[in-house]
Amino acid sequence: MILTGNEDLRVKKTITGIKTAFEALICEKEYDRITVKELCDRAQVNKKTFYHYYETLDALLAELQLELSSAYLERIRHFKLPEELDKVNREFFLYSAEQGTAYEKITISGMYHAIRDEMIADVNDAGWGKSEAFNKLSDYEKRMLMTFINNASLGAYRQWIEDGKQMPLDEVIEMTNCLVLGGVRSFFK
Repeated sequence: MILTGNEDLRVKKTITGIKTAFEALICEKEYDRITVKELCDRAQVNKKTFYHYYETLDALLAELQLELSSAYLERIRHFKLPEELDKVNREFFLYSAEQGTAYEKITISGMYHAIRDEMIADVNDAGWGKSEAFNKLSDYEKRMLMTFINNASLGAYRQWIEDGKQMPLDEVIEMTNCLVLGGVRSFFK
């Protein structure tokens, strides 16, 4: 249940507790090993309460995905693609760095490829869907371009996380922009 701010305080605390417990469990174990019982125990709610708000763990995960992608989309909604891809990429890294361990795990772990793919699709549709240059491309060219950009940016982010964030974030952003923008700019020539 996405909170609107108009809910009863008890509802807010319950939903916040469920989500906090869920994110903690994501950090501790693979998604397929998380159970509703374990989540409820951690959140200190009974299963009936959980099922009042969520049909399944997948529904809770989908809501988390929606919240994460919506917040990122809000940050990049004014950027024009492909012209401001450097700014979009910078926001991706800055936003990602602010999110914490559960987001990192969702973004780099193979276990979360389905939710990650949905987040990527949401971002691509919202960002690139309004690009005049992008919409002139064939469907195949669009898929190739998105595959290149997504793999390059996510790969750089994944490597930065796996390396323990040894390089300063601004340097990672600069390096990724150099690599990605070189390919994208020559593609649109």
